[in-house]
Amino acid sequence: MRRRHSSNNDADKQKSKAPTSSKLDSEHSSFCCSHKRIFLLCLAFRMVNSVLVQTYFNPDEHWQGPEIAHRVAFGYGHLTWEWKQGIRSYLHPMFFVPLYRLLALLHLDNPWVMMRAPRLLQSVFSAVGDLYLYKLSKILFGDSVAKWTLFSQLSNWFMFYCFSRTLSNSLETVLTLVSLYFWPCMRSSSNYSFVSRKWGLAVAAVACAIRPTSAITWLYVGLLELLKSHDRFKFIFLEVAPIGILVLGLTCLLDRFMYGTWVLVPLNFLKFNFLSSGGDYYGTHKWHWYFTQGFTVMILSYLPFCIAGIIYSKQWKFSGLLAWVLGFYSLLGHKEFRFVLPVLPIALMFSGYSLAAIEDPRSARYKGKESSKTHTRCSPKMGIAILFLLATNIPMALYMSLIHQRGPEDVMNHLAREVRHGKVNSILFLTPCHATPYYSMLHHNLPMQFLDCTPSSEEKGVPDESDRFLMDPVSFVSEYAKNVSMASHIVLFDSEEQKLKNLLISFNYGEEKRFFNAHFKVDRDLQASVVVYVRRR
Repeated sequence: MRRRHSSNNDADKQKSKAPTSSKLDSEHSSFCCSHKRIFLLCLAFRMVNSVLVQTYFNPDEHWQGPEIAHRVAFGYGHLTWEWKQGIRSYLHPMFFVPLYRLLALLHLDNPWVMMRAPRLLQSVFSAVGDLYLYKLSKILFGDSVAKWTLFSQLSNWFMFYCFSRTLSNSLETVLTLVSLYFWPCMRSSSNYSFVSRKWGLAVAAVACAIRPTSAITWLYVGLLELLKSHDRFKFIFLEVAPIGILVLGLTCLLDRFMYGTWVLVPLNFLKFNFLSSGGDYYGTHKWHWYFTQGFTVMILSYLPFCIAGIIYSKQWKFSGLLAWVLGFYSLLGHKEFRFVLPVLPIALMFSGYSLAAIEDPRSARYKGKESSKTHTRCSPKMGIAILFLLATNIPMALYMSLIHQRGPEDVMNHLAREVRHGKVNSILFLTPCHATPYYSMLHHNLPMQFLDCTPSSEEKGVPDESDRFLMDPVSFVSEYAKNVSMASHIVLFDSEEQKLKNLLISFNYGEEKRFFNAHFKVDRDLQASVVVYVRRR
């Protein structure tokens, strides 16, 4: 009788376990479907985003990625001085090489597609970054904060303006978000996974291979993990070292194959940018620029929400990471918006926390747990906050992406079409160096020349070719015409055209096309339009 009674108990236990297992499977399936929907939403948004980005932001978007990939895929493209000194890795451009070869194979390599395809590819990577920011904020704070973090990420003007561009900083941002999700030390959860940490290490190593300055972020995260780790020897010598050496070794092999000689790119990059302050050649800012202008402009109207989120969430590890990166970059003389792009989503996550707290004040008390399931009507305070954020970010995003400094891309699109009709023999760019895209957008192997601005370590303070042109355009072009055969087409900004117009007419040039560029000046005199001059026959 006892044995029979025990058997019945076992059967009851099995029955009781079955619904639990089924429930877990159902929850896991729902979890995966939810993330799939989030990814598809982000992918659709970023693809539209990439098509709407039609302006010129930074030369590196074209010259350090697609231009190099175009050279690898098609056999022609310009290598800037960084590639001749071995301070850039081929790892980032290689992401675009298969895309270019596929377009050529399908005979889709026309000007419109060549201009947009690299950004469409980057939009896929960006959608992955959006998804992992959502997943990270969900682990830390719950569903409600994750939802508003994604809202902040997708509606922030600078993320819209920059994240789908083919800058190495954009891919670095994606890899940073993915890696942070896998690092145990950055989670509130007590669950500890060596596999998760190894994934985090591997992705962080790839980020550092693409942008060596990404090591600034991972130094901070690595120190936190080291303090938390119970076996520091194992962490350093059995995880960090093997994974780092493997990724560095594979990257070095790639660069050895592409450069034709052994090149240690991270060392050359850090020597130029940190030890020799080579970046200062391109301008410097005061130490507080990121805090008072740079990062403040990037986050814009989300700033007060970010500050409130930092204070009330008490997630000091992430706020510390934010302060660490901004503080470290502030020590460097040369500063750019894009350098701190990888931590902008972290700031927007804190903004998401504030928005969730405004929607439901109880959500702030459920840190690391599921948010309240009760749905309430949007409060007036919440409505005002959303309208304020959208009204300040959407116009800025659209203006900067569609209007401001669109001339360089429009002129290259025009020239690419003209080349296909056999109307262009050669092109001379009388602009500041790297002011337009190059072969990656023209997609035709014809003679082109631009004004050089290679930093000279031997003759510091001596103006380069681009500087000499801007100081005295007429004298420079007069001397240039004596030594070099003039091109069939000349591209220049209207600020220099006003000084050169009579001289160009004397050389038998006439205006062919004019493209709007900007309403206000940025670094130099107002460059309101880009002008194409053609040599009359």
